[in-house]
Amino acid sequence: MVIYLKHPEHGTKVAICDMEAVADEKNGWTRYTLDTPIEVAPVVNALEVKRKRGRPAVEVVEQGA
Repeated sequence: MVIYLKHPEHGTKVAICDMEAVADEKNGWTRYTLDTPIEVAPVVNALEVKRKRGRPAVEVVEQGA
């Protein structure tokens, strides 16, 4: 037996027995069939932007003549 499951955070998976599917449903998974379309959430990159290393930029001050 093959049971297809989906989770809003973890994606999709296949359970091989009904006991596994019931346990997964208790953890937020829901069953679906291959005939029903799956809504795919957009991928969000949560990594922080790294700062550039090196010396800080120096302002150039012009002196009047």
